[in-house]
Amino acid sequence: MEDAKLTVRAVERALDILLCFRETTDLSLTEIAARVDLHKSTVHRLLASLEGKGFVIRNAATERYKLGFRIFELSANMSQSNDPEVLLLPEMEKLRDLIGETVSLYVRDGLERVRVQAVQSNQPIRRYAPVGARLPLYVGASSKVLVAFAESNIEAHVLQAADWPAWLDRQAYAQQLHETRELGFATSIEEREPGAAAIAAPIFNHAHKLVAAIAVSGPANRLTAEKMREHAPQVVEFASRMGAMLM
Repeated sequence: MEDAKLTVRAVERALDILLCFRETTDLSLTEIAARVDLHKSTVHRLLASLEGKGFVIRNAATERYKLGFRIFELSANMSQSNDPEVLLLPEMEKLRDLIGETVSLYVRDGLERVRVQAVQSNQPIRRYAPVGARLPLYVGASSKVLVAFAESNIEAHVLQAADWPAWLDRQAYAQQLHETRELGFATSIEEREPGAAAIAAPIFNHAHKLVAAIAVSGPANRLTAEKMREHAPQVVEFASRMGAMLM
């Protein structure tokens, strides 16, 4: 039994190492060890195993690691028949071309939102949206959508979260969720980062279950409150069309 626990723990640690590459392309042994909070000798052994199986590649000259081709082999065999990030990409590109700003697709994972797809704006000054980024649910247009239209217990969990920021009023946030449900969309201006604004709408499948949030984001001086009100019907319409494509 003890050996089984050690084996499972080793697998968990190896997966934690792979997850270090969500937001960067290459890391050193020291950087990985710091991120997973393990001794370098332990990380070195796990990296050697991952390298042997092709999941990571070590650059002998720089002593830095990056994801190996085995990862791409696995991702190529993922079912894409009804994956929103694949199926909805053409519609996201159309919405980007219509409004001219970056379009992102978010899903809720616990008490966070994850950007699973993005189509970058073609404008010289734009808001870059990296796929895979994890963000809190208590701020931002897409967060409001993912909470407002989720099961009723999700809102309670978010409002009661232990890491709720002291600067954010819970009642004010709850009121924003109510307004989001009333309007059918949400907006944000410089809520998460200075100079950025966004508008988001919910995507429901055929069973009227919330699947994701579609968001249009850009510089606040270009995506003003007035502009977002103008674009709201378009974003809601595209969200409805995307939902009709999902099972």
